[in-house]
Amino acid sequence: MPRVLIIDDSPTEIFKISEILSKNGYEVLTAESGEQGLGIAKQEMPDVVLMDIVMPGLNGFQATRQLSRDPDTSGIPIIIVTTKDQETDRLWGQRQGAKGYLTKPVDSKGLLKAIDAVLN
Repeated sequence: MPRVLIIDDSPTEIFKISEILSKNGYEVLTAESGEQGLGIAKQEMPDVVLMDIVMPGLNGFQATRQLSRDPDTSGIPIIIVTTKDQETDRLWGQRQGAKGYLTKPVDSKGLLKAIDAVLN
């Protein structure tokens, strides 16, 4: 059962995405800030990270960069899940190390397809 870490400061988004993942056989871990997410990622070593961008403190771009450049966590694929849908945001996310980019609201098919793509 693949383990997915959701890093998002919105309890509503965490709930919605967790529901989709749980119903499809994923184990879900959650963090409500970039800082908390980094700690959980290092401790739990999830199979995939779903990363929001707009968060107080450490934002999603910064957290993605830290995870992708840390030798311990660089092998964990990160998919950015955000309301920011500008091409510059997508490119910047890739430059920070993200392997995928989805815009909210996410639909279950798109989310599962993106996770499947980075796992295989």
